[in-house]
Amino acid sequence: MVLPGCSLPGLKLPADATDPLREFVLEGSGPQKIAMVSVNGAITDKPTRDFMSRNHPGMLDEFVAQLALAKEDPSIKALVLKVNSPGGTITASDIMYKELMDFKQQTGKPVVAALMDVAASGGYYISLPADHILAHPTTLTGSVGVIFVTPRVSGLMDKLGLDMKIRKSGKHKDMGSPFRDTTAEEDALFDGIIDDMAGRFAGLVEKHRADQKPDMEKIKTARIFTADDALSAGLVDQVGYLEDALAQAKKMAGLPDNAAVVTYRRTYYPNDTIYNTLVTQYGAHSGALVNIDLLESMPALKPGLYYLWWPGAGNSVQP
Repeated sequence: MVLPGCSLPGLKLPADATDPLREFVLEGSGPQKIAMVSVNGAITDKPTRDFMSRNHPGMLDEFVAQLALAKEDPSIKALVLKVNSPGGTITASDIMYKELMDFKQQTGKPVVAALMDVAASGGYYISLPADHILAHPTTLTGSVGVIFVTPRVSGLMDKLGLDMKIRKSGKHKDMGSPFRDTTAEEDALFDGIIDDMAGRFAGLVEKHRADQKPDMEKIKTARIFTADDALSAGLVDQVGYLEDALAQAKKMAGLPDNAAVVTYRRTYYPNDTIYNTLVTQYGAHSGALVNIDLLESMPALKPGLYYLWWPGAGNSVQP
């Protein structure tokens, strides 16, 4: 038992979310640097909690904070965005996209996106501002589209003999309610919203990937692509490894081979490498083999629109 105010010899407590982000060198020793920022897991602005029930900044907050540090440091000459995400909420994805666009426009520094296991839907959306997109040979990417999540419990309530009485100010006030089927008019309204958000996504792909002449007919089906298929479809510029993404960043920024690669964390990790995605020990956005936060968030998605690849979404209806 550890008494309050006491600590065991050699016991290292995890960093707190209030600890400031600090720069750590992952490799290289030169004065000029490449910043590496990792996006790992479902894209959301929701704060996370660790095993000690402490709140940690959400992914969006951490992303913006790390970009700000890279923006303020004149020795940072390029940025590598490492993405391992199936996407997430539309708004959080769009904000991260805008923040990366602002970083590029305000600094003029080249950005290289390195896609890892999965960089689909919102995970690909946030990568679009990059000057060069590299996919790992085993990456799954694409899913350029929208999923609209609406739970339905009306059938279950009928079986249980339950009913829900709703009074409303307008005929569409409860559209999307889980307690009744949608009308044909409501389906048309939802389809219009989905088409609008999907059109925005596709339009950004056409804008940012214009030089690669993307195969929009295939891309607009919202299908998943392997790395090689994504290269053929114009979604990525290169198939390779993280070291290749760093080499490309050095080339674009005119940096020597010994340029330092740095990242921003709250905790020091011995024998740190470019593959470590942790920001705080036992904290948010851990690099565990199974992303528990992601797995737990999927079944509990709130009703709404998502730039998300979610194979387990169940029954779906295409507009």
